[in-house]
Amino acid sequence: MEEEKGPVCVTGGTGFIGSWLVMKLLQNGYTVRTTVRPDPECKRDISYLTSLPRASEKLHIFDGDLNQPESFNAAIEGCTGVFHVAHPMSNKELDEASVTKQSVEGTLGILKACLNAKTVKKVVYTSSAATVAYSGSKKDIVDESSWSDIEYHRSLGIFRSSSYVAAKTKTEQAVLQFADQNGLELVTLIPPFVLGGFICKDLPGSVELIISMMFGKVDNFTQLRKLSLIHVDDLARAHIFLFEHSNAKGRYICSSTPTSMDEMHQFFSAKYPEFHIPPIQSLKETYKICGFSSMKLLNTGFEFKHGLDDILDGAIQSCREKGVLEKLFEKIDA
Repeated sequence: MEEEKGPVCVTGGTGFIGSWLVMKLLQNGYTVRTTVRPDPECKRDISYLTSLPRASEKLHIFDGDLNQPESFNAAIEGCTGVFHVAHPMSNKELDEASVTKQSVEGTLGILKACLNAKTVKKVVYTSSAATVAYSGSKKDIVDESSWSDIEYHRSLGIFRSSSYVAAKTKTEQAVLQFADQNGLELVTLIPPFVLGGFICKDLPGSVELIISMMFGKVDNFTQLRKLSLIHVDDLARAHIFLFEHSNAKGRYICSSTPTSMDEMHQFFSAKYPEFHIPPIQSLKETYKICGFSSMKLLNTGFEFKHGLDDILDGAIQSCREKGVLEKLFEKIDA
C-alpha cells in the first residue's frame, strides 16, 4: 500500500514550474493543495491541472493573491510543507519598487502563515540565478555564496530584467533572514534558464525566448551568447528532493547544462532545418555572463536526468503539441 504523503501546498500552480511540480508531487503520492490567482468569472482554463493523474483524489485548488498574503492561509493550514513558486505577474505599470514590495511582502506573509499553521515542517522557495549572477566579481563560475549587486546590474543597462533581479534578490534575502530569526526550516532553489516540456496552457516566457531564435528574432539574444539551462523536470525533482532531505538547509543552485548560442544554433540547424535559423554571426555578446556551480546540490546525492537534447527537444515538442509554433510565427513576423 502506497504511503500517504502531505498535504503540501504549491503556490503559483498554474505557471510553468508550478504546474510541473504539482504533477511530480502527485506522481510521488502527495496530496497537493495549489493556489491560483483569483478568477471570479471562472474564465481561466486549468484543466491541465485538474485532469492530471490522481488529481481528482489528491489535488485541491485554492485562490491566492500575493497582494493579499492572508489569502494563502486556507491553503497552507494543516500542510506539512510549502513550495513557494509564485512570483508577481509582469506588469509594465508597476515600477521596480512596487514589484519588489509586492514580492517581499507577499512572500513574508506566506512564511508567517507557515509559522501560524504549526504543521509546516519545511518551506522550499523558488529563487532564481538572477540572485547570484550579477555580483560584479568577474568570476567564471559562482556558487551559493554569491549575491547579485542590484546597482551593478542596473549599470549593465538590461532594463527589461531590472525589476525581476531586484525583486528576486531582495525576496530571497528576506526569506532566509525570516527563517533564521523564526526557526523556520527553509531552503531556496536557484535555477538558471528553465526549459523543457510544459503542461501549462500559456507559453512559458523562457521557452518563447529560446524558440524565437529559430524564427530569426535575434534581438532577444544579444545578451545570451552563453547561458546555463535546467530542465523543468529536474528542477521539480530537486524541489521534492530537498523537501524530503532531512539535512538540506540554505541556498542550492540547480543548474545542469552550461551551453552557448553556438551549440544551440548547431542543434536547431541540424535537427530543425525547416525553420529559419539566423546566422550565428548575428548573435552578438554584449556582456559576459557567469556559470553556476551545482556542487552543493550534487553533494547531497541529487542527480540530473536531462541533457541539452532533452531540454530543447522537450520545449519544441510541447510547442508542437499545443499548436503554438504557428502563433509564434505570426507574433515574430508582426
